[in-house]
Amino acid sequence: MSDTSRLNFIALLPPDDICDRVTAFKQEIASRYDSRKALNSPPHVTLQPPFEWEPSEADALDTVLSEFAAYQAPVPIALEGFGAFPPKVLFVHVEKTPDLLAIQPELYDTLKERLGITARNRYPTFEPHVTIALRDLSISAFDRAWPQFRDRPFSAEFVVPKLTRLEHDGTRWQVAAQFEFSLTEFDE
Repeated sequence: MSDTSRLNFIALLPPDDICDRVTAFKQEIASRYDSRKALNSPPHVTLQPPFEWEPSEADALDTVLSEFAAYQAPVPIALEGFGAFPPKVLFVHVEKTPDLLAIQPELYDTLKERLGITARNRYPTFEPHVTIALRDLSISAFDRAWPQFRDRPFSAEFVVPKLTRLEHDGTRWQVAAQFEFSLTEFDE
């Protein structure tokens, strides 16, 4: 990463009431299992994993994201229960709906073609989720926490009306820009 570039990623953010509920899980993990990294970002579903970008080029990135969002409909999201990427990551499970599975590769292709952004997720396929514990969760804490969340009921449904670009400020991920999804069912 250059001295001036910043890490960015593109995501879908739940409404505030759902963010509050998910943040409560993150806070529970932090206090009970000493894993706080997940608190460094708002609850979100990552569509484009972190990539380096020069702040001086933010306008170009935002233009592409705005144009992309203009041709997308709001995205329905369904959260159901919890999942894990052993041995250290816990998350709220996101249903793999057709809308969600369609927007992610389209965004990836747009960013690659228009801006040369090719950051890939660590996982070979798109696994939508909302992280509540990250890699700072120790393996022994994961072994204690996962049984507490594995069968815990949690569900929520909502529609995300905008795409969000988050930027790392050196400490936390901050919302840098948001782009309204403009396509309606009548536009298709």
